Amino acid sequence: MESGEEQAQAQPQPQPLTQPQPLSLSLTDFSDEILLTILRFVPSCDLLLNVRKVSRKLAALCMDKSLISSVTLHKEYQESDTKVTSLLKEIAGDIQQLKLSGCYWLSGSTIDQVVKCKNILKLDLTGCRMTSLRLSRMLSVLRNLRSLALDVSQGFDVGQLSSECKATLGKVTELKQTLFTPSYGIVPCCTNLERLLLYFEIPDRTREGEMLSGQLMVGQSNIPHYQNLKVFYARLSPGYVNQEVGRFYLSVLSIRTPENLRAFILSVPGVFVDTGCSTRNFLDCMTKNFSLEALQLPRSWLNGSSLLHSSLLHTITLSNPVYLNFSHCILSGCQLSHQIINGGRNVQSLVSLNLSGCVHCLLSDCSVFRKAKDDIDFDVVEALVNCCPNLRHLNLSAAHHHSPEGTGRHLCLLLARLKQLRSLSLPVCCVAQSTKSADKLPNHAVPALQAQSVRRGLGKKVRIGVPTYPRNIQEQLSLSLPATVFGTLLENVPFLEELELIGSSFSSNVPRNEPAIRNVQPPCDRAQRIQDEELVLIGHLQHLRSLTLAQLPGILTGSGLIGIGLRCQQLQTLSLANLGLLGKVAYMPALCEMLKHCKQLKDLRLEQPYLSASAQFFQALGHCSSLERFCIVSRHGTFQHDAVISFMTKCSNVVMCHMFTGETLVACKNLQQTLITGFQTDRPALNVAIFPLLHEGLADIIRDVPMMHLDEITLFKSRVAEDPLHLWW
Repeated sequence: MESGEEQAQAQPQPQPLTQPQPLSLSLTDFSDEILLTILRFVPSCDLLLNVRKVSRKLAALCMDKSLISSVTLHKEYQESDTKVTSLLKEIAGDIQQLKLSGCYWLSGSTIDQVVKCKNILKLDLTGCRMTSLRLSRMLSVLRNLRSLALDVSQGFDVGQLSSECKATLGKVTELKQTLFTPSYGIVPCCTNLERLLLYFEIPDRTREGEMLSGQLMVGQSNIPHYQNLKVFYARLSPGYVNQEVGRFYLSVLSIRTPENLRAFILSVPGVFVDTGCSTRNFLDCMTKNFSLEALQLPRSWLNGSSLLHSSLLHTITLSNPVYLNFSHCILSGCQLSHQIINGGRNVQSLVSLNLSGCVHCLLSDCSVFRKAKDDIDFDVVEALVNCCPNLRHLNLSAAHHHSPEGTGRHLCLLLARLKQLRSLSLPVCCVAQSTKSADKLPNHAVPALQAQSVRRGLGKKVRIGVPTYPRNIQEQLSLSLPATVFGTLLENVPFLEELELIGSSFSSNVPRNEPAIRNVQPPCDRAQRIQDEELVLIGHLQHLRSLTLAQLPGILTGSGLIGIGLRCQQLQTLSLANLGLLGKVAYMPALCEMLKHCKQLKDLRLEQPYLSASAQFFQALGHCSSLERFCIVSRHGTFQHDAVISFMTKCSNVVMCHMFTGETLVACKNLQQTLITGFQTDRPALNVAIFPLLHEGLADIIRDVPMMHLDEITLFKSRVAEDPLHLWW
């Protein structure tokens, strides 16, 4: 028999435990379906010129028709002429949709490469360098084109278009045209239009100071063809020439009235008077024959002094409307009820509603007898919310909408029922509340509201200039309690992506659609109640992508901005204007702390009379690694030359630098020239505009800014529910 020792040795010994090895998967190990989904997020130039060279599998996938049939270079600021030319040579025959809108930096020779895309169906050249001869050569070849967007600038001559080009235009069904000169452009050549979008950006004066006339030149007076139109959209910038040319376009509607019109959008700032009967004839036809899904009319056509006012709103038929815009109209609650509330069955489809500047829209007729004329009528609001449960975009800005004191009811609590909201614009004063409103809040919110009042220290003076915001991140997050009616609103719309809080009397120094010189009014008294604690509540919106805060006088230190930076990690656009006391930017330390956490921020706009763009500010801004555009508007503001250069060196993605401050003309020109000389070569899309805000030559500087930057960030405006969804590509 074997000894016990030998038996023990004969038994199998336990193996030592080993750590499981992690799976080593490379990108190419994923299925083709997953890889194609990932590759859709890669910019087209990078996809074809770089990713394609990694492996044979990726080379094949990058040429998949789902990726190369539609190419978008919009806002791809890093793409140079060389890259775009190489891209178009690689896949010209496969492209069916090409979007070059806003590519203002591309040369004319690069745009000429589009002629090789012979199978293209949809082409967007908005903002590109386009002449009538270049267009003629291009469209003579692109005979399959059905959708076109372009700019019409000075010198454009439709007489230079070839017969082949006009034949192509005759097949185009969608046209988007931006006018920088009085002209019909190519509209008369497009005989089968179903969708027409017009943007009027014609200045009143030439660069030499001569007055322009809106009278169309000889050879440009051909009558456009509107008989097949389904969508008519026209947006006019301020200026009498834009209105004069706009009337020429509208006059044809009464001659060749479209039979299947589904959307009529006419956006005009200020008064738009039509002296003839053509517009009235068209509107009369509209009220009888059309069933509209989207509607916007000039305010002067709907206001009480207009001959159209008495019957127009009551006779227009809306069939399952999707978009309604009554911006700055004298629209009462009764008229709103007729169009929306009384037709409750038909407005379930309403997605976008713009009531900006409609000061009476939430008031019933009996509201005029109230002591507080700005107190809203809850019956009107409640009916609106109940009839339009699918609203995704709502604009109530530029008006005083006050909830009556002591009633316990509040506008924010009613709006909280709109669970589908994705963008919202409100006047600052409408979200204010008194502690009397707490009795209608959820029970769990009342103690928190009381605690919040203790934290504020009612009646306690705050020392301006001493940063009192929490320095501990956990302490900052602990303040984020939905203890107010505003917090309750935000808690019930967790998927909100765009939020605007704009003072009802806010006046920007560089407005987009209003006269630059206006009577400056003080902020609403109720706006004083919105303080740093309310800003913290915005941090609950973890899907927030765009935030605008303008004229919030109650902001003391801006501590709430830190919570927004910490928690709103998808924030891409930030616009701050006139926060706190105008004479001193007390929130600057908090803003600098906030910017350190905004890793996805792409656009930043700051407007404050005494803003100092110091080295500390630009150092904090340098943490925004995704930043592409920033604009500073400060009447008495300053900047540090070396700090700007250091920031631009660190943030290589920045392609737009606009600063309109109180610095001297010499200092502004020196900085601008330094930036252009030092960075233009590596950043072909770089656009720099640095100029004294109060200088008489500012208008000419603004005129040279690419329209994309001017409209989206440089000039201030409310953007929620501005246009219908999916208006263009």
